[in-house]
Amino acid sequence: MTMLKGRGSGVGGRKLALAAVALQDHIIRSDPKLQSLCLPDYACCGPHRAQQPTVRHTHTEHRPGDEREYVLDPAPPPLTLAQRLGLVAAPRRLTAVEWTGIKSRSLQEGDSVHPCVICREEFRLQPQVLLSCSHVFHKTCLEAFECFSGRKCCPMCRREQYETRLIHDGARLYREKCTVRIQACWRGYAARKWYRNVRKRLPPNDPCLRRQFFEAKFQELNDNLVQSCAPSDVEEFLRDIDRSIASSRDIFRHFDRSRSSISEMDEEHWLQAQYKAIQRDVRDCPICLTPLSATGVRCTQARPLLLLSCSHLFHTTCLQAFERFCLDSEPTCPLCRCSYTTRPV
Repeated sequence: MTMLKGRGSGVGGRKLALAAVALQDHIIRSDPKLQSLCLPDYACCGPHRAQQPTVRHTHTEHRPGDEREYVLDPAPPPLTLAQRLGLVAAPRRLTAVEWTGIKSRSLQEGDSVHPCVICREEFRLQPQVLLSCSHVFHKTCLEAFECFSGRKCCPMCRREQYETRLIHDGARLYREKCTVRIQACWRGYAARKWYRNVRKRLPPNDPCLRRQFFEAKFQELNDNLVQSCAPSDVEEFLRDIDRSIASSRDIFRHFDRSRSSISEMDEEHWLQAQYKAIQRDVRDCPICLTPLSATGVRCTQARPLLLLSCSHLFHTTCLQAFERFCLDSEPTCPLCRCSYTTRPV
């Protein structure tokens, strides 16, 4: 006993006793089950306190337009005596550089793109939490999981004593996706509108569709014409159309009678036409511009002549060539453009 007292009374014994007390205090503070033992300071915690998570998230109010990222974990508890003496490693908070590396690793793995592994729903605009193990969850889902499990453990990798940080990567990706969808809808609407306008102006190549296109166009023009006319003017408009058709028919009848009269010319009319031709004293053919008679210098043979009912004279070959090359269904006189009958002179 004397030897122990002598040894314990030294400086080394006091340091050893202090280290033992510090370690005992640290073990009791770190283990909630031991807090209900002999020391009265830990009795207030009780077994009910041991069932709760050791660390809770701070309930910071999150606004929809707030894009700040911050750590959710509260400040660490004060250091124990063992941690101050260096017997136990003190807890260390992650720095901003370390959080940047963790976030970049999470983005590479696509955790914010995939739905939350707890509720299996997209993050959308709801606040999401990034763990120090680079896994991402809904903030409410992680809190519910910790309350249900009774301990702080990552639902994916089962890592304990992690740190949490509020991020908005899922909200940013969701806004980009919504923007792309809105732009796609607007571009599709503009393209369809442009295509409908093109279809209204350009007929299709298919014969059936082309016929339907022109039928629809004609029906549209007819409807516009009827709508442009007042209800009281429709009958008058139709009467004007009937009068125009009747006058056109009268003109065609008069033209037919004149043609029939020309074809039935008697001898007296032919004498009058011949007398008018003599009075004109035309010496050259109007088509070939050569003399009609054989007395000229350039003509050595007499060429047959034709007298038209309009009293014009032509060479027979010239008039026949003109009739062959005439584009009309029935040729007319090259000079007066009247219908004619011919008679050799």
